Amino acid sequence: MEYTKLGNSDLTTSRICMGCMGFGEAGNGQHSWTVDEEDSRKIIKKGLELGINFFDTAIAYQSGTSEQYLGRAIRDFANRDDVVIATKFLPRTNEEIEAGISGQKHIEKMLDKSLQNLGMDYVDLYIYHMWDYNTPLYDIMEGLNHAIKSGKTRYIGISNCFAYQLAKANAIAEKYGFTKFVSVQGHYNLIFREEEREMAKFCLEENIAMTPYSPLAGGRLAKRPGETSKRLLEDSYAHLKYDATAEQDGIIIDRVEQLADKYGVSMTEISLAWLFTKVSAPVVGTTKLHHIEDAAKAVNLTLTADELAFLEEPYLPHKLVGVMAQNTPASAKEQHVWSTGNQKI
Repeated sequence: MEYTKLGNSDLTTSRICMGCMGFGEAGNGQHSWTVDEEDSRKIIKKGLELGINFFDTAIAYQSGTSEQYLGRAIRDFANRDDVVIATKFLPRTNEEIEAGISGQKHIEKMLDKSLQNLGMDYVDLYIYHMWDYNTPLYDIMEGLNHAIKSGKTRYIGISNCFAYQLAKANAIAEKYGFTKFVSVQGHYNLIFREEEREMAKFCLEENIAMTPYSPLAGGRLAKRPGETSKRLLEDSYAHLKYDATAEQDGIIIDRVEQLADKYGVSMTEISLAWLFTKVSAPVVGTTKLHHIEDAAKAVNLTLTADELAFLEEPYLPHKLVGVMAQNTPASAKEQHVWSTGNQKI
């Protein structure tokens, strides 16, 4: 395993972050394809054995059961100080807004609940899951700064935002002496490269770590034609993101397969080897042991400049989809619903 400093922080993380969205009680959240606690523990333990020390979850995943599974596994299999734990918080609900609960209070409540789920005193990275147009940005930044001062998180990150929003947030932090975001978790992979327009350039200049989600496009960049999985069949959100561009994406996926055959490796290894040239640590979701084993192997694979160009050449611009397509002031009141009790995001 290789390791890197996470942006401007002093966190040393593995080049692979284990994404824990696939862990949790199925039916107790937004996904039906998740794995139970017994299998989750096996995957987490295997990740630790492979040198992975970076784990990402969220309070939204399976009504908090993902956090609970991760917390118990870390407690049993690792020393807390040897791992980097990230979790994410949701925007305020309409009910909270109507009740007058401030952004600062909302963050405190969310973080306390996540720490309870994890069974931990602190997290290493607390992530603003998506932009909240109904809450003043100052309130968000002050609330996150308070979370750091209280010792409940070491650093803060952001997810699902535009480059101008990240720049604006860190400018407010600088103006008022608050802590800045050290990482961004966006949608980025070989068949969705819109982060390269502005976000990647901004992060490079500011030394902000990119830790993208969906690095394998919901399994599309890891499966050969005809291969399928429960997630490929049942992940409706991934279908929303990729079905409309399946034909043009298929050209790139075919090239991934060609290089996998050339090297005698999995398509996962090729897809991640490309992404390692772009970002700090992709968040790799896993529901089977071989998923994390293949991901770990990718760290040792180096593609040539010609091979990287071969993978990139067929790409055509994509429309924003999913959360980011809704991430506008006009659509803020029509928030995407995840099945996490009464919580909307």
